[in-house]
Amino acid sequence: MANLNIGDDAPDFTLPGNGAQTISLASFRGKRLVLYFYPKDDTTACTTEAISFSQLLPDFDKAGAAIVGVSADSVKKHDNFVSKRELTIALGSDEDTAVSQAYGVWKEKSMYGKTYMGIERTTFLIDPAGRVARIWPKVKVAGHAEEVLAAVKAL
Repeated sequence: MANLNIGDDAPDFTLPGNGAQTISLASFRGKRLVLYFYPKDDTTACTTEAISFSQLLPDFDKAGAAIVGVSADSVKKHDNFVSKRELTIALGSDEDTAVSQAYGVWKEKSMYGKTYMGIERTTFLIDPAGRVARIWPKVKVAGHAEEVLAAVKAL
């Protein structure tokens, strides 16, 4: 499990994404990338977060930043989620959790007294050179997309 810090090179990745796209870190070189990890498609907090980022996508575009959400859900689930919620952001499928592990967000969690492994909601801002510029661990969804946008504009 990685423990990334600001200034570290962002771990390289290539993931299948919604809409039959391939999403890779290399394709965002020269641009800012908001890479956010979330637990599960179509759950309350994850839906709110995805809709918030989608609504602000034009503002992120103007600021020179792309947005990619990553979860361990399948591409098919991502396609359904995007269609159902009319999302405009890209979603990467990390079914084997290799990317989540490389970014240090695959963690032991607990709910109702049971422990299990899952994604800890975390956002990374990656600069145009591919380095980690900012990290938001254990994200609280309310107001998060706006906070990330402000950070992008300040970078």
